[in-house]
Amino acid sequence: MHIAVGGNIGAGKTTLTELLSKHYGWQTHYEDVDTNPYLLDFYDDMQRWAFNLQVYYLNSRFTQIQEIKESTKTIIQDRTIYEDAFIFAPNLHSMGLMTTRDFENYFSLFNLMESFISAPDLLIYLRASVPKLVQNIQKRGREYEESIRIDYLKRLNERYEAWISTYDKGRVLIIDIDDNSFNENPEDLGKIIQMIDAELHGLF
Repeated sequence: MHIAVGGNIGAGKTTLTELLSKHYGWQTHYEDVDTNPYLLDFYDDMQRWAFNLQVYYLNSRFTQIQEIKESTKTIIQDRTIYEDAFIFAPNLHSMGLMTTRDFENYFSLFNLMESFISAPDLLIYLRASVPKLVQNIQKRGREYEESIRIDYLKRLNERYEAWISTYDKGRVLIIDIDDNSFNENPEDLGKIIQMIDAELHGLF
């Protein structure tokens, strides 16, 4: 089975992926942050590196999905291929950081890849306000994230909400992170686990 955790930068995807993996014994697939050769350059010069970064993520995520498909185990994935295509790439394009030519090239590549993949059995979407995202980003203290602007997070949040409101590829569980501190409070994590159990029992 394929479970995926989606949400904006700083929503807590990686933390929740880790906690659920421990609880259920699921295998994890994380977003490629530490070894991504474009990430630092991207935050330094978004316009120059936007296309390269998005193609790298698309390839990385597609490879993950192929591995998930071939596995007999339940795998939980940190962020989905759809978020790259429907949130991050269009946002960069609308901000003038990716040319129309590059965006169209990117999207035709995504459309081709999408024809070979299946959606997750369950998508867990972490919804968070911009102040909450900023708080989480500051807490984890990644140096390259210090340059992320509030308006960038706000634009992403708007796109996330638009995407999740029309998402119809499979089951979705929406968790409001402003009201749930699962990373600090075991009771809050327990609430999420109960919600997941209720969804999963409906999948079998």
